[in-house]
Amino acid sequence: MPSEKTARSAERKRLRNRRIRTTARTIVTRANNVLQRGQLQDAEPAVAHAIKMLDGAVTKGIIHRNNAARKKSRLMAKLNALKAS
Repeated sequence: MPSEKTARSAERKRLRNRRIRTTARTIVTRANNVLQRGQLQDAEPAVAHAIKMLDGAVTKGIIHRNNAARKKSRLMAKLNALKAS
């Protein structure tokens, strides 16, 4: 059983991590939705914002760097396919 102070600290960190993780997830989903609609002008800033959020989550140690790299790669592949068409 952790001490009371450690438990309080862990709870604060859990809530912060959860907020950042869900925000990043939401922004990635929004970018994917814009890409599916085929709106190139809206897609580029949405993808850039998603990549920034993923990088921030990696920096804070909330998600693994390979997880973020995979998500960024998939977003960029969809964006490049949209640009090509």
